[in-house]
Amino acid sequence: MVRSDANADAKADLLRYLQDAREALLWKLEGLSEYDVRRPLTPTGTNLLGLVKHVASVELGYFGDTFGRPYFDKERPPWWYTENAEPNADMWATADESRAQIVGLYRQAWEHSDTTIGTLALDTVGHVPWWPEERREVTLHHVTVRMIAETHRHAGHADIVRELIDGSAGRLQGKDDLPPGDVAWWEDHRRRLERVARRVGDG
Repeated sequence: MVRSDANADAKADLLRYLQDAREALLWKLEGLSEYDVRRPLTPTGTNLLGLVKHVASVELGYFGDTFGRPYFDKERPPWWYTENAEPNADMWATADESRAQIVGLYRQAWEHSDTTIGTLALDTVGHVPWWPEERREVTLHHVTVRMIAETHRHAGHADIVRELIDGSAGRLQGKDDLPPGDVAWWEDHRRRLERVARRVGDG
């Protein structure tokens, strides 16, 4: 039998890594205009505010619907990904959806999810309603690890998108994990990589 204090320690570790990813994702919006947080910067339309909206909806689904604790008791928004929404509806913000609304929803998702994690045992079994029937059954531990991976993945996307907007980069606020260098150093570094890529690519 696993000791209760060991379970508490495991939950604390999981929540710390999840929260780090959440905060990193939101940090990428700071200081940007309404245009910049919505700009589609990849061929598939990846944008910062859409990433936040997507992760908020996924988190509410996994820690809500999966364990019989739905966040939306009655009417769900038209972009809700388990409904018959248009493709990719949870990956961008409409003109009627403000940054404050989406960020606020994400913070509410944190509270809802953290309550689920704090209330249930890690071996609690839930059912993911939008997965195939044969593999819908999951544990809270599985879902939490999955959500950590999902959030860090999209925080990485946000890091690249933010760099494309204004050149800023970094994994966490106050902890960029980048070698020191000014703009000129990075420009020289990039030119060097381009030369190597062309030389190898040309055979």
